[in-house]
Amino acid sequence: MLRSAGYISLSRPRSLGSLKATVVFFSSLVLLFFFTYLYARRAQADWARHRTGPLTPISLLNETTGKVDLWGTCSPEEYAQGQWVRRPYWTRPSPLTRTNTSEQIYRDLLHGAHGPEKLTSKEDILKFARMEGCASDGEDIWNQFAVTNEEQWDRFPKALEWEWIPGGRCTGKSGLRDWDLEGFLRDLVEGGGWLLIGGRVPFLRAYASVIDTNPDSITGNHFFSISCLLYPHVVIGKSTSYERDRLQSLYLDPSSPFAGRFQLPEGFNIKTTPLVSFKRVDLLWSVNDLASMHKALHPEFYSPSNSFKLFGDTAVWTVSPEVYLNIFLGPVATANYKTMIVSSAGHWTMDLFHGYHRAHGSDGSTLNDSRLLFPSDFEELEPILGYDGLLIFFREAMEHWANAVQRRLDTHPPSVSSSPTRQRQVLVRAYLAGHDACHNARDPWAEERPPRASWNWREIGRFNKIWEERPRLAFTKMSISLELIGQETYDPMAT
Repeated sequence: MLRSAGYISLSRPRSLGSLKATVVFFSSLVLLFFFTYLYARRAQADWARHRTGPLTPISLLNETTGKVDLWGTCSPEEYAQGQWVRRPYWTRPSPLTRTNTSEQIYRDLLHGAHGPEKLTSKEDILKFARMEGCASDGEDIWNQFAVTNEEQWDRFPKALEWEWIPGGRCTGKSGLRDWDLEGFLRDLVEGGGWLLIGGRVPFLRAYASVIDTNPDSITGNHFFSISCLLYPHVVIGKSTSYERDRLQSLYLDPSSPFAGRFQLPEGFNIKTTPLVSFKRVDLLWSVNDLASMHKALHPEFYSPSNSFKLFGDTAVWTVSPEVYLNIFLGPVATANYKTMIVSSAGHWTMDLFHGYHRAHGSDGSTLNDSRLLFPSDFEELEPILGYDGLLIFFREAMEHWANAVQRRLDTHPPSVSSSPTRQRQVLVRAYLAGHDACHNARDPWAEERPPRASWNWREIGRFNKIWEERPRLAFTKMSISLELIGQETYDPMAT
């Protein structure tokens, strides 16, 4: 069974998202990063035990193991049962400091001297965010922090003064761990790094001449957040490639005072072994993979009288799983990864999958959730269009993706990850809907509001439910051969 890593819960406290990459969105990503850290470091699950079970909230794809080490002291549901509390930015020693009002340090900070009350220069945002800088350089930093438009400076520092206080057991001693920069770096070096797979990153372009003016990446912003949280102890690898899907990596800075305190794994090279990497993969499959898969699963779209074409003209950057699994499972010198964190759904839109667009009427989903559970051998008399049909295909594609990834992990040589602490795992992170006018808001919402109609945001919750709640299906039409996935085309009916 494959389950999302709890990030669907963050869509509730995160009341303000942004296609324009506002700082409110950045703050949410800091929370998202913190929660990912906890699950990627400590959660273990027995994949084989649940292969026919429900898609419940927390799970990992592990290399074959008989051990189960589930921990539930802070479930996603409990994390979501909290509230926003305003905390002046100067009361936080670091970006992820959790407030404890019983501590003397908090009272001293609250009633003592404090910092400026308004933004007077772009550089002030670093003080408000309690950061020293970011591994990325150049003007792109200010784009990411959303301070390039002086007319919107009145949002700060208030936009960064809201702390999410989770509920349930998350606030207890056995709940969320306190942020420890050295400890987290130690986890990445000694325990294994992260490979982030997901949507585009528009801002980490220290060596590019063109700035992407249409950013929409959850995973890309996640990577940028990490580059700031770990600064100045990490550096970003220089690249001569300006390709949007190039691999970007953070490395331990040899000049960091922490560097000499870590026990480097055998084969670890401080100059070539990444701590965290990001690769843009919009759909988790290549275009050819999905086209072949769709034709095999949905012949009702391909009648002789129908010139159906699955994809429109929207640009997309995506590759077969074999490509990024080769990166993930590489040698320690260039891939000391323990966890691959993937996210999809954001690019599954009518613009891209234009074949599902309804010529008349709305593309919005109308089917109840049970109708999304059609087995792949269910024969529809007519094609299901709009997001109803696309959600069904998304479920099928992600089921085959999970099977393909699991087979690769099962066949990976055990000598590469013989230590239990280095056992590679795959974490699925649910997507978050955005808001293209959040720069007009000045406070978090007290209650959840319906997503806007932009892009596919109204459907994001249903994409996430496919990972989170639905029973696993038995697909009888196709069995993907992993050896064929990396080719330009493959036969989805191959065994």
